Amino acid sequence: MNIFEKDNSFVASTYARFPLNLVSGKGSIVYDDSGKGYIDMATGIAVNTFGVADDEWVKAVTNQLNTLQHASNLYYTKPCADLAEILCNRTGLKKVFFSNSGAEANECAIKVARKYAADKKGSDYYTIITLKNSFHGRTITTLAATGQDVFHNDFLPLTDGFVYAEANNIADLEAKVKENKVAAIMFECVQGEGGVLPLEPDFVNAIFSIAEREDILTIADEVQTGNGRTGSLYAFMNYGVLPDIVSTAKGLGNGLPLGATMLGEKVKDVLTAGSHGSTFGGNPVACAGAVNVINRIDDALLNEVKEKSNYVFNTLKNASGVKSVSGMGLMIGIETEKDASEVIKYCMENGVLPIKAKTKVRLLPALNIGWDDLKKAVEIIKKGCEI
Repeated sequence: MNIFEKDNSFVASTYARFPLNLVSGKGSIVYDDSGKGYIDMATGIAVNTFGVADDEWVKAVTNQLNTLQHASNLYYTKPCADLAEILCNRTGLKKVFFSNSGAEANECAIKVARKYAADKKGSDYYTIITLKNSFHGRTITTLAATGQDVFHNDFLPLTDGFVYAEANNIADLEAKVKENKVAAIMFECVQGEGGVLPLEPDFVNAIFSIAEREDILTIADEVQTGNGRTGSLYAFMNYGVLPDIVSTAKGLGNGLPLGATMLGEKVKDVLTAGSHGSTFGGNPVACAGAVNVINRIDDALLNEVKEKSNYVFNTLKNASGVKSVSGMGLMIGIETEKDASEVIKYCMENGVLPIKAKTKVRLLPALNIGWDDLKKAVEIIKKGCEI
């Protein structure tokens, strides 16, 4: 059996995989089993922050792997504590719960919000308002939080207590708050799976004004937007706000499973011994790698992310076959005249790997992608869009 036959025979059929077997890589170039190289413009869906086999990250992970690969959360480990300290110092949030994925980080955020509201207002204040077109995960509860029916239909009934407001519609948000006993408002600053669509600043400001007025918590889902992806360490920083709870994952681990739920002043002590937990959360190897990642996301790198973003936007926004370009930083969606799958097929044939977000071509390159690789990839994408 070749790799495709073996996978199709033994791996659950949950992914519409491209016919491509990736075996190795370095930086922003990945190689298939024939030795052909590709410029990686997806990075495992915004995971490989510094590309493939980054030397500094590999060293940090390997040093920890050779020291202590895992310990129960019944004990202390330095990488876990160090990472929590760095995240709090860099964000203004106060405490962190570590897990293994974005869905788990969002589950924790939801639990914290409901417990806070129940303790303060009563157990009937459990509703979480999320936004239509949002995506928050694939567990039963984070599916319920996701504001897209297409993800719901096969798994009903979902967890109760989620209502969906129109993104960028302040009046609808106000109405949903008035109609429900609300614990929190949960949002993505840029709706990634929903089409790489940034929220309007006025709407984000309204979320926080309403939340303050009604004593409702704010939850920023930074699973995809976080860790430098949008040109700030976290996307909420682009809006000048500070959420009560921030979830993140993906690029934090740079390829190892790691989620984090950061808790602000109001909720820092909501979780108590036994109220939540994770066997692998805060794993010392994953955390050691993440310490290396976060410490390298400095102002110089973030400015470079913005410069590269401007280049991509300016090169593609008026190109032939391009209807629009949306997103923030190096989280970019391209609406094309052609079917996005046709554009992606052309790109793959010519050594570039983008992915899709709904009907758009989506770009999520490494934050440190070289200018030569970026320019070459963008020219191929531009050619693929032409009509």
